[in-house]
Amino acid sequence: MKFRPLMILGSGSDVGKSLVVAGLCRLFWREGIRVVPFKAQNMALNSFITPAGGEIGRAQALQAQAAGLHPHVDMNPILLKPSSEIGSQVIVHGKVWGNFPARDYYRLRPRLVRQVMQSFRRLSRAYELIILEGAGSAVELNLKNNDLVNFSMAKRAGAVVLLVADIERGGVFAATIGAFHLLTPRERSLLKGFIINKFRGDPELFRDGVDIIAKRTKRPVLGVLPYFPDLALPEEDSVALQRKRQTGGWAAAALRLGVLRLPHISNYTDFDPLEQESQVSLRYLDHRDRLSEADVLILPGTKNTIADLLYLKETGLFEQILDFARAGGPVVGICGGFQLLGQEVRDPLGVEGPPRTETGLALLPIVTTMAGDKTTTQVKARSAATGPGAGPTLEAYEIHLGLSEPQGAGGPAFEIVERHGLPVSVPDGWVTPDRLIWGTYLHGLFDNDAYRRAFLTEMGHRCRRASSESSDFSFRASLEAQLDSLAEALRRHLDINFIKSLIHL
Repeated sequence: MKFRPLMILGSGSDVGKSLVVAGLCRLFWREGIRVVPFKAQNMALNSFITPAGGEIGRAQALQAQAAGLHPHVDMNPILLKPSSEIGSQVIVHGKVWGNFPARDYYRLRPRLVRQVMQSFRRLSRAYELIILEGAGSAVELNLKNNDLVNFSMAKRAGAVVLLVADIERGGVFAATIGAFHLLTPRERSLLKGFIINKFRGDPELFRDGVDIIAKRTKRPVLGVLPYFPDLALPEEDSVALQRKRQTGGWAAAALRLGVLRLPHISNYTDFDPLEQESQVSLRYLDHRDRLSEADVLILPGTKNTIADLLYLKETGLFEQILDFARAGGPVVGICGGFQLLGQEVRDPLGVEGPPRTETGLALLPIVTTMAGDKTTTQVKARSAATGPGAGPTLEAYEIHLGLSEPQGAGGPAFEIVERHGLPVSVPDGWVTPDRLIWGTYLHGLFDNDAYRRAFLTEMGHRCRRASSESSDFSFRASLEAQLDSLAEALRRHLDINFIKSLIHL
């Protein structure tokens, strides 16, 4: 049975569009509908690699999981990864097109629309229901002429539109009624209702507010969703990362993991499983913090390694990291963080800016050269004999540019044993002989329960802190359970029957 496409737009960024789409995908999938997520254009530094090696936004990977699907590049045909204040790496159908400043990117719009519609039509032929997600605010007047992802996409798809507004941040009437009055008549005809998100307390207290919105817009409020304090699904918005930065101090007796909040941090969802371990206190740290308070320091991925290396030097974090390591503190580098730990980062072709070479932390004897094609692969790997942790083969993925060559003592941290389903034997990363400093290009390591427990146990013993050796927490099972809970919450708090009436052809 075919359904009319359903589009979830927002009154702004971080209002909950991605989670509403994920919840609806799970809800309709559980009812036996072949549903698929779609976001024409995403801007995010948190990305994921599909089984075929394409790069898409992390949110669409989660939504695919909610729909019982493997992620595919058609679910997010355009991904923008900001590499500076004015430019982004443009990824189309999972592969890099190039780096463009905003003004040049807009000139590509006609070609990009064709790419977007190719993906949409393929999904439309293969699935019964497409749930589309917008980006940022749906009514940014200065951006509408070049819009690829909000109402212009709704028009091309022939979708019915619901607008999500976040009541927690205040101004919900301006966000809903104000947005409605900024729409063109054609856009208003597509908008069928509102969803109020992140309400704290008794929703009956907002009954008058629901009536006001409906009266002023002639559109119903289809539900008031509560604030979900215990929801721990992966997020990709930079605002979500800022919330993590603001979370209090260290928890007593727990293993203290400090993740550096780099200016161009990417794939910070790598650390979501660690955050959810009961014996772990994880904080995102920057130049305002004392790194010495952490037990373990993690340098995460970055979209611009040299720029973030300069940030470390300019803010004094460079010396703080070295002091931490000299005092015997374990230091871990993931992807770009692995490159930062090396002796030098060379960019002879100007991949990340002007051609240059910058001295690294020299905590690992490696030299990185930015060159060649971007590596985007799903892999299976295992800890090398001298590597950190232990356990069975683990699943991970690679997203990196550049080659890191070892030039000193130590050994590979991991051995990649499978790429895209084919057996290989490829060394990855590097670890010092004392195993205190190590780095890897592998993302998603800590999603693997056995590896995560082994890592935390080893770090707990080294730091004389409580470990998670006896933890029975399963990250993947937790994701599935939370998606089910989210779907049930949407069923309870939204008028699902009305939504179904909108999409029935």
